Formats: sequence, C-alpha cells, structure tokens
Amino acid sequence: MADSRVRTIGEVINSLRSEFPEITVSKVRFLETKGMVSPRRSKSGYREFTSEDVSRIRYILQQQRDHFLPLKVIKSKLNAWERGEIMADAPSGPPPDTYFATTPTEMNREELCRAAGLTVRDLELLVENRVIQPGTDAASAEVFGSDDLVVAQSAARLMRNGLEARHLRTLRLGAERSSELLHQLTVPLLRHANPDTRRRAAEVLADCAQATGELQQAILRSTLAGYLEA
Repeated sequence: MADSRVRTIGEVINSLRSEFPEITVSKVRFLETKGMVSPRRSKSGYREFTSEDVSRIRYILQQQRDHFLPLKVIKSKLNAWERGEIMADAPSGPPPDTYFATTPTEMNREELCRAAGLTVRDLELLVENRVIQPGTDAASAEVFGSDDLVVAQSAARLMRNGLEARHLRTLRLGAERSSELLHQLTVPLLRHANPDTRRRAAEVLADCAQATGELQQAILRSTLAGYLEA
C-alpha cells in the first residue's frame, strides 16, 4: 500500500539527514522556489510533504551529490521521469581500476633513457623543467615509474621533431591545471572516508579525465588542420 502520510518540513529533514547530512530547511525551501518540489499547504499554511515529495527531494540531492548536475538538468530528468520516460545516464568513462592501474616499475636514469630513447642530458633537462618528476624508493634513491616512462617516450618524440625540454614544460603545466580543475569537482566526495563515496570520486575523475583528453585532442586536431588549410 502506498504511504499516504504527510510530513512537515522538519520531519522531511530528519528522514533524509542520515543520507544527506548537509540538508537544511533553507535548502528544501530553495528547491521549492525553483519549482523542483511543490508541497501542498495545510489550512494553517504549513507545508505538507507526501512520500512522493520526499522521494523527489532524495532524487534531487542524489543527483547533485553523485553527479554534480545543475538543477535545470535535474528538473528535465524529473519531468521525463514523471512522463514515464527513461533517460539514459551519460556515457561513463573507463572503470577507475583500469584507468588508474599502472604496472609497478622502478627505473634509474640510465634505464629510463634506454627505454625512452633519450640521452642523459635530455633527461636532465626534462627533470630540471619539471616535465618529469622522479620519485624515491624505500632507500631514498631516485626512481622513475611507468607513467614517467610514457612521459619520457612522448617527450623523446617531440624533441626529435625540434621541441626542447623548456617548451614541454608548458604541456606539463596545462595537464596540472586540468587536474586541479577536475580535483575541485570531487572535493565534496573526497572529504569522506566512506569507500563507496571515494569509489564514486574515482569514477568521476576517470570519466572526466578521459573526456578532457578527448576534448583537448579534438581542439588540437581542428586547430592544426586549420594551419594545413591556410
């Protein structure tokens, strides 16, 4: 049997607080002003929320917390939901376990140079310009990992075509700016130690990282094609 009870705004807050600790009366009232929820009014003028209203609020909060969607997009999804339509979720990126997986690798400078086709001086310049940032092992010795190898191999290709290590620093800075932007997306999730929440943060970062790479590649390809057509 459907739940026909009506709840006050305080009861709604209490029923959702365990799942959404930051929910407040002001938040619910704000959703009402934006047309996201429309509780009926009692004869005394108090808001009365049905179980459907509570479900609607829960859905809105979930979409904001888990998918960072603006209210306009959430409202369109709700309208489709009420019409009985099923809206497909946005395409997801690679599983985070796959995206962030790396092959454990530790190389010294000589080994990295041989694997990437760099001279020792080339690598010195890449490190000086922070294009490659080595780590340290348990004995505090300098080591390079699998991602460093990919960077080194790509840098070698660019340097063979005439770019210098100081030029590649611009690419490193661009990548760092992109990572800072994506990090800001997931700060609310990363504040929590809950494994499910952090898993969601990893999914968002993997998806957005892939989308960022594809966007940048498309812009680069389009711009370079313009040079060829000029």
